[in-house]
Amino acid sequence: MADRVSASIAIGGSLPAALLSDFAEAIQREGLSTEWDGEPFTLDDITDDAPLSVMAHEVAWGRFEQLEAFCIANGLPFARWSGGYPGQWGAERLVFTGSGEPVSYAADEDDYILMGRCTAERLGSYAAILAHFDAAEFAIPPLVVAGDVKENGNG
Repeated sequence: MADRVSASIAIGGSLPAALLSDFAEAIQREGLSTEWDGEPFTLDDITDDAPLSVMAHEVAWGRFEQLEAFCIANGLPFARWSGGYPGQWGAERLVFTGSGEPVSYAADEDDYILMGRCTAERLGSYAAILAHFDAAEFAIPPLVVAGDVKENGNG
């Protein structure tokens, strides 16, 4: 049985309307909601002026594997926070900027980025340390559905 913790993810970028139903299905399979212990996600939860933020308790290994893979494959930036599991792993924030590879940052249970002495020494300068924090706090853009939803059979 998988170790389970609370986790949340904010997703943004340009989602082609043709992928809207696949995106919604990936979120629904994870059992996510726009509020802790809230109602299940529906397409009505997407607004054009903000990233989509969804969350759940009891998330296996603190990852949304299928949803994160969908976002990476389609260039949708996201930041995922997951709580720590005592004796197994610490809390983290995973950031994907829309290209390249996702980067993991140590965090606490309130999603504040943490840094140990070894990381500070490896980074080597105050400017590099600030850049590390800036990268971890990447601003997720609003999630925008691009194209006509009705033309693609999703509306």
